[in-house]
Amino acid sequence: MVDRRATPAGLAVTLTVLAIGTGCAGRRNAPGPLASQAAPQNIAARTARDSVTDEPVRVEPPRSNNAERSRDELAAGRFHRPPEVISGTSFAPSEGPPDDESEWGGDQQPQSFPDNRIAPDEPIALAAGSIEGDYADEPRPPMAPPAPVDDDASDLAFEEQFKARVYAVDLGSVLELTAGRSPQVGFAQQRIQESLAQLQMADVLWAPSIRAGLNYNKHEGRIQDVQGEIINTSRGSFYGGLGSMAVGAGSPAVPGLYVNMHLRDAIFQPRIAEQRLGASQQASRAVTNDTLLEAALAYLDLLEAFQTKAVAEVTLANSMRLAALTESFAEAGQGTQADADRARAELSLRRLEVQRSIENCRVASAKLAIWMRHDQSWQLAPLEPSLTPITLVDSPKHVAELVATGLRSRPELAEHQFLVCEAIERMRREEYAPLIPSVFLGTSYGGNGGGLGSELSNFGDRWDFDVAAYWEVRNLGYGEHAIRKESRSRVEQARWKQMQIMDLVASEVAEAHAQVEERRRQIDLAESAIASAGDSYRRNVERIRDGQGLPIETLQSIQALDQSQRQYVRSVADYNRAQFRLQRALGWPVHDVEAPGH
Repeated sequence: MVDRRATPAGLAVTLTVLAIGTGCAGRRNAPGPLASQAAPQNIAARTARDSVTDEPVRVEPPRSNNAERSRDELAAGRFHRPPEVISGTSFAPSEGPPDDESEWGGDQQPQSFPDNRIAPDEPIALAAGSIEGDYADEPRPPMAPPAPVDDDASDLAFEEQFKARVYAVDLGSVLELTAGRSPQVGFAQQRIQESLAQLQMADVLWAPSIRAGLNYNKHEGRIQDVQGEIINTSRGSFYGGLGSMAVGAGSPAVPGLYVNMHLRDAIFQPRIAEQRLGASQQASRAVTNDTLLEAALAYLDLLEAFQTKAVAEVTLANSMRLAALTESFAEAGQGTQADADRARAELSLRRLEVQRSIENCRVASAKLAIWMRHDQSWQLAPLEPSLTPITLVDSPKHVAELVATGLRSRPELAEHQFLVCEAIERMRREEYAPLIPSVFLGTSYGGNGGGLGSELSNFGDRWDFDVAAYWEVRNLGYGEHAIRKESRSRVEQARWKQMQIMDLVASEVAEAHAQVEERRRQIDLAESAIASAGDSYRRNVERIRDGQGLPIETLQSIQALDQSQRQYVRSVADYNRAQFRLQRALGWPVHDVEAPGH
């Protein structure tokens, strides 16, 4: 049955999806290893300097009068632990240097931490030696920081923009604003109103039209009377009431109550219009689903961009510390200047990555604003503190079950089913057309008067009634045959189009299901990569602290950690996109989605 109230299609779907909750709601998995690297609440645009301590690294150089001292006797320098937590947990930006400025020296040992973790903001000894004894009281000149890269202006501009013109959104508000403001959705809903009006008009084809008016007729000269005689006369007449053009003895040419229709239209046109209305309603649902999908994907792009920016800022913090350490070792004669140059080059590249991530955030904001129809002068930012895997559809279901659900629920298929029925009703109308007459009915009532010359007198009431029915065979029957053949062809076209949509739905469901399955495995691999890269970084730091290695040896582990974090962000974002695509491929069966806590 077609809902003749024409409730805006997709609205109930939208509200139900919104009820799932925000934060990419659905049944969430446990927070991933980057849970704490999200953009801050309310998205104050913090660049790398917000999470990086620019305090100069202090290293005690070897005494010039004792060049033979081993590296174990170097002064224990200090720097702040890069903001990572190893073992596949969070990588949160650090909050700056600790208040305790004491150093490890003498018999004091570095603090140990369980679960392969390195405590943030704890001093790490660069060498295993001590500064006690002869060298404890000697001054420690601060090391000159690495050559700065002037990115302050661009970072500050971005920060000021976010502080002044930021609009924080979550998935629920994005879907709500999109459904309420989208031109595509509004256009589709107006098509429903158009189809509803056409149905209402088809339902009253049998009702007569009402016409009222008046006319004046004046004749001078020869004219033929009703008996066939040609006479010469002068006369005039006036008519007013229901109908018009009442001249002479004939009925008014414009009847007051008027019906002139094909009975086949009065019978079949309401059926055709009803099927068209159903198709418009389903088309509106499809447009709403597609629009909500695009808005959700745009929001995921924004969330991924901010999460990638957080990863880039953490890697920049690591690179800044590495550059400072390699420079310190080079000045102390314990490392090469080439290592320091390489670390500075890496630092410049990481600053570039942060800047690119800022660009990606702004671009993603602009693209999302299109779907929300939001002011482009505002920067959109996600409220979610992290990017975590979500579950909208139980993927362990067999793909055949999901395909069956899609074929049953997709509005595109329902739309084309209505279109097939519409084509069938049109075909039936043409098949019955020669057997159903056309009807003409007219009646008029008004005042009529006139006389010879210019005299208008003898006014009185006048009533006329006419009815006629006729049958028509178009173009000697050849036209009927051609029209029927055309209508049958349109039925077959609609059926083939429906089969095409069925194949497309099955393909979209199978494709999205495959993406969900494989991308879930990619998340597991990315988590394993983060754990391995974190272990590598931890061990490299321990080697430096024990005086067994140089700071440059941590470069590869920093790069591996950055790549694994980026791959994790990408894998989670791709998995969430696949979940939304699968949900849309199934026709948004929101009754299958569990709200958080259930």
